[in-house]
Amino acid sequence: MSGGLRYVGAAERRARLGLRHRLAGAARAAGPVEVAESLVALHGTDPATVYLAIGARLAEPAKTVARTERALYEDRALVRMHGMRHTVFVFPTGLTAVVHASTGLAVAARERASLVKAMAKAGAPDAEWLAEVEVSTLAALARRGQATAAELAEDEPRLREQFVYAAGKSYEGVHTVSTRLLRVLGVEGKVVRGRPLGSWTSSQFRWAPAPEHPELDVAGAQAELLRRWLTACGPATEADLKWWTGWRVTEVRRALAGIGAQAVSLDEGTGYVVDGDLDPVTGPAEPWAALLPALDPTAMGWRERDWYLAPDVRPSLFDANGNVGPTVWWNGRVVGGWARRGDGEIVWRFLEKLGRAERQEAEAAVAVEAERLLEWAGTARVTPRFRTPLERELSA
Repeated sequence: MSGGLRYVGAAERRARLGLRHRLAGAARAAGPVEVAESLVALHGTDPATVYLAIGARLAEPAKTVARTERALYEDRALVRMHGMRHTVFVFPTGLTAVVHASTGLAVAARERASLVKAMAKAGAPDAEWLAEVEVSTLAALARRGQATAAELAEDEPRLREQFVYAAGKSYEGVHTVSTRLLRVLGVEGKVVRGRPLGSWTSSQFRWAPAPEHPELDVAGAQAELLRRWLTACGPATEADLKWWTGWRVTEVRRALAGIGAQAVSLDEGTGYVVDGDLDPVTGPAEPWAALLPALDPTAMGWRERDWYLAPDVRPSLFDANGNVGPTVWWNGRVVGGWARRGDGEIVWRFLEKLGRAERQEAEAAVAVEAERLLEWAGTARVTPRFRTPLERELSA
């Protein structure tokens, strides 16, 4: 106890991570939806990350691609949409209303205002014209079910209109109405990403109408999102919560109060858990290893990462913008990185020093995870969208 608060050390936080993030062997999930619900959100900026993150957490990963595609595009139990920090994630469908109200509305207002302003500066048609195109586009998408921007432009030719963005600036460019408008409609919760044009690693997506959901109170939605995330990732500091949600600190504190979060003492200072989550958590019965993909939600889950990621290994595992590459995990901490070479071989390197006996045990466990990955990923070439120093070196 410190200052009357229960102390939660790094070892216990790693134990919680292994169990609640479905990484320890006995804690692995039965299906993709269970994985998403356990993690709250799966990073979707890199399409392959969704599948790799799910496959690493399934008890039986053999049909990871088919089962995930079914959840996304047939059952619609999972939805790819904009969420926290204006980032694309995959969420359980039942959470879309919460995400939209808690994080999407503020971003959507800024995005629409930015588009209208940019078009006005370029002498393009006004907001009323844009509203007409929007209505027509949504109607066309409803008729088609799913469509690319090019297909929608066949029904609504005004989507092909172009305008000059930031004329005279170093970043001047020509924008197409379809690209900007569909992005706005996405953050407004009116459209979502549909089935890709290619395989599960493709980044070219069709668009689809967003699932219907009720309009929620912002404060209530923020409290619910925070409750779910703390259940999966607590304890966490205010800095972690502010970073993950993209909210103002006043919103974070309001949400913490709204769910009756309980304070604990961490090595970083004061942290928070959901009400009733103060009991000690012991580690999984068996040691565990994991090969997690670039932008995995566990690796990117917290702003303050020293308890699971040593500072001296970060330069090899992150790009210049703070995007994490593929990581090797051993008992709740990052110990190295991995990559897939052009010939299909999965290779890895330990960056953290381990004792001889522990290293042998870890190497054997990582080799098992590599075989599990090869079993379901087959010959698919997986190259992270954001390349990191170690991944580039290993894949060469």
